[in-house]
Amino acid sequence: MAETQYQATGRRKCSVAQVRLVPGSGKRVVNGREFRKYFHRDVLVDVTEAPLSLTNTSVQFDV
Repeated sequence: MAETQYQATGRRKCSVAQVRLVPGSGKRVVNGREFRKYFHRDVLVDVTEAPLSLTNTSVQFDV
């Protein structure tokens, strides 16, 4: 049975952002790097974690 994946794309002017949520253990990867190494500021880490922590799904999906 295939696992459920959620994908979304956001565009603004010439920029494109894509996100993929896959059932997992809470691993987050941005451009092939662990997201805490990609986002150096704690504020940016908090912004990226906010939607998943608000919905209590931070350890249910890999992003």
